[in-house]
Amino acid sequence: MTMDSAPARHTGQGGTGPTGGSAFAPVHPAAARRSATAIHPPRGPRTGQARTALRPRRVRRRGRVLPLLTADALAAVLTATTLPAAALPVLSAAPLLLAALHAQAGLYRPRLAPSALLELPVLAGRSAVLWCSVAAVTAAVDPARAMGWSALLTAVCLQVVLACTGRGLANQLQRRAALRWPASALVVGPGAGASAVAAALHGRPEFGLRPVGLADSQAHAEVDGTLPLLSTHEDIRRAVIQNSVGHAVFTRPPEADERTASLVRLFHDHGCRLWLADPAGTAKVTGMRVAHPTDQLWGYAVQPLLPRPARPLERWAKRGIDTVLALIALLAAAPVMGLCALAVRVWDGPGVIFRQERVGLYGRPFTLLKFRTLRADAHEAATRWTVAGDRGMSPVGSFLRKSSLDELPQLWNVVRGDMALVGPRPERPFFVAKFSTVHPGYEARHRMPVGITGLAQINGLRGDTSIEDRARFDNHYIDTWSLWQDLWILARTAASFFRFRLGGS
Repeated sequence: MTMDSAPARHTGQGGTGPTGGSAFAPVHPAAARRSATAIHPPRGPRTGQARTALRPRRVRRRGRVLPLLTADALAAVLTATTLPAAALPVLSAAPLLLAALHAQAGLYRPRLAPSALLELPVLAGRSAVLWCSVAAVTAAVDPARAMGWSALLTAVCLQVVLACTGRGLANQLQRRAALRWPASALVVGPGAGASAVAAALHGRPEFGLRPVGLADSQAHAEVDGTLPLLSTHEDIRRAVIQNSVGHAVFTRPPEADERTASLVRLFHDHGCRLWLADPAGTAKVTGMRVAHPTDQLWGYAVQPLLPRPARPLERWAKRGIDTVLALIALLAAAPVMGLCALAVRVWDGPGVIFRQERVGLYGRPFTLLKFRTLRADAHEAATRWTVAGDRGMSPVGSFLRKSSLDELPQLWNVVRGDMALVGPRPERPFFVAKFSTVHPGYEARHRMPVGITGLAQINGLRGDTSIEDRARFDNHYIDTWSLWQDLWILARTAASFFRFRLGGS
């Protein structure tokens, strides 16, 4: 087990909160006539303040994924009906397997310019894997009815033709819907590059994005005046709300600038889909390959940015694994927990379990459970840090802190769904508000369920260590999250369980 955060060693530069005032550039008369894209200026200054993370609203995908899934499933079903009778039992499994193969290949990821013909090589490869697997299973179950090479080749070719045709129709429906119901978008980036991308979106409505403003942290930048120029955090927030912005197109990586990076959290809170365009053609000049070379925005290379894990099946699997492992751990640790409770009761008096409000997923508060490590006459305040060695801590409490045994009751928090086994450590509301205004990226830790242990803890970031470093490790864990990484962190935690170190709060 690992410990909570301890006294804050505030390192690094302070965060840049929202500032007040309107920062609109002059608006071209033609833009003023477009009432649908008008953005009202802020009503007054507003001071920056820490806020609790919002649950992001679901991004409306204009029905792209469901038509593609339907086209792939129909292609698999129609292909299966042409196979010998021995292969028909795979009818129900083939669409699911094909959907998994296509998802792994990124064929359901958002695209601005989808093309079934450009996806043809990937479709052919996944179709070959699918029907070769079906042929292998059929031959293993009933060798007498094994599929011949001609039947296998026919199935693969028919699958490719049907899938490509179905996806082409789905893409055509998407383009028509994009023309009829375009989504509001903000273009984020400096100067002429952002103006060029905005002009491409405005002149090519088939991409389905209607630019409503330019977000640029450099107030002195020279841009085309046909769109409002938003240079403050508050202006951008108002624009997102008042225009129901669903997309944000970055013209350079968000991490390239601290102020730009802070906008990722704002867009995430409001459920916006994020894109990265390449107006300068840097990838072409340097020879670097972009992640999705088949997608483009009127000649500009573009790819989706995924700031948070969007894999519901794996998230559900994580929740199930956490619940099962927490129940097993509770049963296995019951004798140890009984001894800990007895020691606290005898040495420090009544009140074995300590309850404290912490901040969890999307900023929701919950009650965290721990063994009490302070004496009965001591008080662990919501705005005061306490660590092993505190004068109000008994020898039993110090031992529990150093060994992390005081964290064992949090297994019940995991069972209840308040926490996960692995994730960012939860903190008290007072310190969440404080650190969110001081350390960039701290608030973004609440994109994932909080946990008993985490990537920061196994790297020694416990006790009197940097809060900024912890936030960076936590966000890296979220951005690269996988079930295997969770198991790796649990194994590292188990290996270091008996290494007593100061820490906790």
